Amino acid sequence: CFRHTFTCGGNLSGDTGLLGSEGFPGVYPPNSKCTWKITVPEGKVVVLTFRFIDLESDNLCRYDFVDVYNGHSNGQRIGRFCGTFRPGALVSNSNKMLVQMISDANTAGNGFIAMFSAAEPNERGDQYCGGRLDKPSGSFETPNWPDRDYPAGVTCSWHIVAPKHQVIELKFEKFDVERDNYCRYDYVAVFNGGEINDAKRIGKFCGDSPPAPIVSERNELLVQFMSDLSLTADGFKGHYKFRPKKLPTTTAAPVTTAAPTTSSLKPTVALCQQKCKRTGTLESNYCSSNFVITGTVITTVSRGGSVYATVSIINVYKEGTLAIQQAGKNMSAKITVVCKQCPLIKRGLNYIIMGQVDEEGRAKVLPSNYAMSFKTKNQKILNSLKSKRC
Repeated sequence: CFRHTFTCGGNLSGDTGLLGSEGFPGVYPPNSKCTWKITVPEGKVVVLTFRFIDLESDNLCRYDFVDVYNGHSNGQRIGRFCGTFRPGALVSNSNKMLVQMISDANTAGNGFIAMFSAAEPNERGDQYCGGRLDKPSGSFETPNWPDRDYPAGVTCSWHIVAPKHQVIELKFEKFDVERDNYCRYDYVAVFNGGEINDAKRIGKFCGDSPPAPIVSERNELLVQFMSDLSLTADGFKGHYKFRPKKLPTTTAAPVTTAAPTTSSLKPTVALCQQKCKRTGTLESNYCSSNFVITGTVITTVSRGGSVYATVSIINVYKEGTLAIQQAGKNMSAKITVVCKQCPLIKRGLNYIIMGQVDEEGRAKVLPSNYAMSFKTKNQKILNSLKSKRC
């Protein structure tokens, strides 16, 4: 049924078209390298859909494979495919895409046939992955979400662009990406600015704990998702929103004041020399705190006079703007004890912790904040505080 004669590579342009391995549907020749350069009208992006693929199978696609790239020269690779794995639609970030097929001396198959078409850059159907997001808020997710696992061998880049004097706040609602201590196989990387640049990388994430909320430095963020050719997982759904950049307020207190204000969330000598003595009661501290939780300290790291702890949450009594991570049924929060001596918290023990929250949703506990070891008998008081009007 294919009247088309497919040759090795070529330049293809227009709104839509077909490309296939040399001699398709016959067996493709050995030791060949074929390159197709696709160009669709300016202002559109290229969408490539594989109709059929049958290349020598290898879990790393080392022998025979099809590579798909953004642009026509030294572009970023969108994916590499072999075997009979048919990826979802692949979308370029401009009006150009390059497809290259390489075969070695041995085993061959029937090759591939794919169709390309032009689409609007932000036309986001289910099979599209990546794109430009410039509305004031929105969400994005991995291909196949939430019905089934994301496919193997995909690369998606979402470029989030806010107006000049705004920043982007990014949160992941659900997150499950193949786990590896170094996130070498499948991962989500988030970058400040609009390009993949390791110097501007905010973080690289995998596993099943959503990253803490991220706030961009300026008005652009790039979120890149990569999956390799083996294990896959549920994937993720992310939400973003624009917000004004917090401008420095002109009414800042003069530098000479020694009295610690809540804004001085750095371990200064004046702040950390205070005697470590809890003042007031659970009740009297409840209203002045941004957050109130009970939990078990699971990790602690001392750095620069402060202690950075992760707390597995038992109960939340007052959430405020505290960033809480959730993985399965387990919830946790990252807490900075600004002066490591006070309050003293130890790994493996349970505490009631009250404190302030910084702009990024991180908990800060100052010597003046209230923290005490948690016993089940405290639960009654805490439950009654929950309904307290501050």
